[in-house]
Amino acid sequence: MKTFVNIFLGFFIFESVGAAPTADTETYDSEFYEVPLGELLHPFVYVENEQSDQLETEIGTALPSVTQESYSFALLTEEPEEEASTPKLIDGSSAQGSDVLGLQTHDGLPTCLLCTCLGTTVYCDDRELDVVPPLPKKTMYFYSRYNRIRKINRNDFANLSNLKRIDLTANFISEIHEDAFWILPQLQELVLRENRIRQLPELPSTLTFIDISNNRLGRRGIRNEAFKDLHELQHLYITDNNLDHIPLPLPESLQALHLQNNNIQEMHEDTFCDTKDFNYVRRALEDIRLDGNPINLSKTPYAYMCLPRLPVGNLM
Repeated sequence: MKTFVNIFLGFFIFESVGAAPTADTETYDSEFYEVPLGELLHPFVYVENEQSDQLETEIGTALPSVTQESYSFALLTEEPEEEASTPKLIDGSSAQGSDVLGLQTHDGLPTCLLCTCLGTTVYCDDRELDVVPPLPKKTMYFYSRYNRIRKINRNDFANLSNLKRIDLTANFISEIHEDAFWILPQLQELVLRENRIRQLPELPSTLTFIDISNNRLGRRGIRNEAFKDLHELQHLYITDNNLDHIPLPLPESLQALHLQNNNIQEMHEDTFCDTKDFNYVRRALEDIRLDGNPINLSKTPYAYMCLPRLPVGNLM
């Protein structure tokens, strides 16, 4: 019986030893030699699980960024939509008929392509013009300021029966044909300031506004009785022209007369008033500028007794 028990125990030990792992299958680093086997294996299992969780976390957070990056890349590489073309306004492009565009200028372009035409108004400011361009027949207002025009010819405004305003400020005009403006039946406003004009041409009686300031008229640039028949004239500006006299007679319709910065040295009693009628009052003429002239207004007090207001100038 004892022998049977010993044999059974020996067989059980043999099976247990055969099933247990051998020590040769594990290799440890020298720094863990003193650590028990259970504590030695546990950190490895924990670290492996931590790395696995961290790896899963990194993968989980990395995927959205990859997706977002791919989406952004798709937006950047997406071809932009073609922009809608905006129609551009070309001066005179909506005009119908060559008359509205005007005749061709010396540059070979219609006036309303070289200048700007808005209805019956033509703007040719600062276009380096050296001549007056041909204008559409329906032109009523013409502006050609800050150019290089030197001469006004007789036919520059021919057949423009509707023309009411001409503004040629700041050109190099030194010569104007005698009939250049006189042939215009409806001309009301004429602006020729800042030029080199030495002789004022014949003026139409329809004018209500004249500005020929800053020119070179001198003592002979305005003929006698040049403004006598301009019965609708209201504003007359002749500043900075080296005039030595007030151009007489002046129409009764005149409201403003600017003669400052000239060389006017005297004024007579009948310049504005009627010496034969002491009851005469010139009510319309309320604005007279004579400042900047070598004239003493206090020496001729009766010269403006008929005026509603005293002239502006030197009273000493």
